Amino acid sequence: MAGGPKDYKAITSSVNDGIGGLRDHGDEVLKAFGGLSKAAMTDGALDKKTKELIALAIGVAKQCDACIGFHTQALRKLGASDEEVSEMLGVSVYMGGGPSLMYAADTWTAWQQTGD
Repeated sequence: MAGGPKDYKAITSSVNDGIGGLRDHGDEVLKAFGGLSKAAMTDGALDKKTKELIALAIGVAKQCDACIGFHTQALRKLGASDEEVSEMLGVSVYMGGGPSLMYAADTWTAWQQTGD
């Protein structure tokens, strides 16, 4: 990749800055989204780690760099293993083909960056 790997810490920091700016002009939407996030990610029949693996797989499929950054950070905090992330990426590639393989590679880079 020209210019080296993406810096997922910088990507998530930049998005957080942008969200902070949006908060000044659309706080109700952000509050609603935060509530949706909290409700969707609360332990239930599926635990939070499983839900984060699903969210990361969708981030790969949708080719969303910030989603990849945020969900790899969350999975690291939840104690996900290399094997869990690797298997999830395998399913993402299976379902999404070549484009998902490219983002699976980026996701592995993000995963490794969260371990630093």
